[in-house]
Amino acid sequence: MTQIECARKGTITSQMKSVAAQEHVSEELICEHTAAGKVVIPCNANHQIQTICGIGKDLRIKINANIGTSSDYGTISSELEKLHIAVKYGSDTVMDLSTGGDINAVRRAVLGESAVPVGTVPIYQAMIEAGEKYGPLVETTVDDIFSVIEQQAREGVDFITVHCGVTQAAVNALKSQRRVTDVVSRGGAFLIGWMLYHQRENPLFEHYDRLLEIAHKHDVTLSLGDGMRPGCLADATDRPQIQELITLGELVERAWNAGVQVMVEGPGHLPLNHIATNVQIQKSICHEAPFYVLGPLVTDIGAGYDHITSAIGGAIAGAFGADFLCYVTPAEHLALPDAKDVKDGVIASRIAAHAADIIRSQGKAADWDKQMSVARKNLDWEKQAELSLDPEKVHNLRSKYAVRGRACSMCGDYCAMDLVEKYLGITATKC
Repeated sequence: MTQIECARKGTITSQMKSVAAQEHVSEELICEHTAAGKVVIPCNANHQIQTICGIGKDLRIKINANIGTSSDYGTISSELEKLHIAVKYGSDTVMDLSTGGDINAVRRAVLGESAVPVGTVPIYQAMIEAGEKYGPLVETTVDDIFSVIEQQAREGVDFITVHCGVTQAAVNALKSQRRVTDVVSRGGAFLIGWMLYHQRENPLFEHYDRLLEIAHKHDVTLSLGDGMRPGCLADATDRPQIQELITLGELVERAWNAGVQVMVEGPGHLPLNHIATNVQIQKSICHEAPFYVLGPLVTDIGAGYDHITSAIGGAIAGAFGADFLCYVTPAEHLALPDAKDVKDGVIASRIAAHAADIIRSQGKAADWDKQMSVARKNLDWEKQAELSLDPEKVHNLRSKYAVRGRACSMCGDYCAMDLVEKYLGITATKC
């Protein structure tokens, strides 16, 4: 049985127990939310995961790191390095988005070494293999697509992005919308090309029951992709995006009826004043299924710094109810990220998630910040490093300049907290 089916029967699985322990909530709460579809626990029956995670209602916001080769760059060793860096700095899941080299070998290596759940976008492999087999990518068949999905599920992929909502109705809305950036989702673009070429409905929508059978068999969590997500602020919250979301809301219910875990992906590029609305619309239309957002990026001019533009949007989205943040690296829009980009993206996304958790967790997440504040009051530099997201960087910055006294090289002899302690007799505190 799948996690959602076990939960409906009142059976608390080992995975639910693990999530409850991590989140410091009751096992009964995890079981209840999983049964209702408000929490997903990505854990393919064929994949042994060391660190289980739950995503959704009343849980800490999770983050995902994308890795994988491109048609130009990347090897198994480079992607495994990124995997380990992402997990080291706190990514809760990873997605292998490989489109170059030996895609099967990269995925199997990632599955073999990942301590956290692994996701993929199977349409990538299906289309690329079709190009190698037939010439044009769009010559791929429905059976080719589902063969890849079955293969990846059998090998242990824990969650898959499937752009089932890119329907003919959504494409018609796109044609009439006259967007600035049209479609920026690679999976969405692949499927739109296939649909227009064959003059047929999206096979992932038309044969959704077939997809559900595979997902149910292996307990693969479906991540219903946002193939119509806006790729710039000018296209935010438009008809194609909302048309797709309405379809995804219907598909969420069909997944639940089939005993399949499901979450929903969201934009994308959004101005600040659209973020709360987008979260609220998704939660309403999709019946509070967990919401997985890319960013969102709050400006289009941050090239080279889009880990920052996405962290701003991610913090706001999380504060209003988003459950899962897909990181963005400084290389976004520009290049395949390297290991340093991955680290920077994970750290930025973790800051965003934690900032939102502070107001969502009824004070639990703020305990960490309180400990850091006490360490700063005490000028306890080792403790500050220990409590930071990147202790190595803290140590490197501390050692950048020689320091004579207790304070940092910014304040030197004029540290405010040191002066107050000396002249007002306010001594160091304990957490």
